[in-house]
Amino acid sequence: MKKAVVLLSGGLDSATVLAIAKSEGYDCYCLSFDYHQRHVAELAASRRVAQALGATEHRIFQLDLSTFGGSALTDANIAVPESHSEGIPVTYVPARNTIMLSLALAWAEVLGANDIFIGVNALDYSGYPDCRKEYVQSFERMANLATKSAVEGQPLHIHAPLIDLNKAEIIRRGHELGFDYGITVSCYQADAAGRACGVCDSCRFRRAGFEAAGLPDPTLYK
Repeated sequence: MKKAVVLLSGGLDSATVLAIAKSEGYDCYCLSFDYHQRHVAELAASRRVAQALGATEHRIFQLDLSTFGGSALTDANIAVPESHSEGIPVTYVPARNTIMLSLALAWAEVLGANDIFIGVNALDYSGYPDCRKEYVQSFERMANLATKSAVEGQPLHIHAPLIDLNKAEIIRRGHELGFDYGITVSCYQADAAGRACGVCDSCRFRRAGFEAAGLPDPTLYK
């Protein structure tokens, strides 16, 4: 089996990506991050998802992005918005995907894996600059310039299978693969038990996705 590193947050999108990677025959090594995020309950969800989908290995990397702050997800003094706002939202974490992809790249080289999966998608285009197709393509080009494996003839590929999908399409894809979204946590303000607030952007997008997909929402709300 081909080895792949899968970035796994414990949320809906990354869980779907892991299900897709498994369905395509990859031997999946999951990488999650404890970056001192407000919604730390997602880490427990990442463990459940990795186990449920039969990941070969799952590691949680300690990375304190609260050292810099600058985001509602890493700075307790910045409130999580509960209504839509224009521009890049305060839930954007500076350079998060670049940092996480770089660490996934390091592990992939050690494993001898030529594939990395990430769950960025079209819904985030208007908000998060590191969720765009151009960004993923640029990171892949950089990775193939910067790594020993690529220079020696083993190029790396960044897979973003959700990049052109909306939430309803993502949910339908996971449903087709038999995945139970009830074990995931997407909420930016989830409590210790993983119960969702129902009002943050992530909750609203998730709930609307289930409605548009015509499927019951298994999310546990406060």
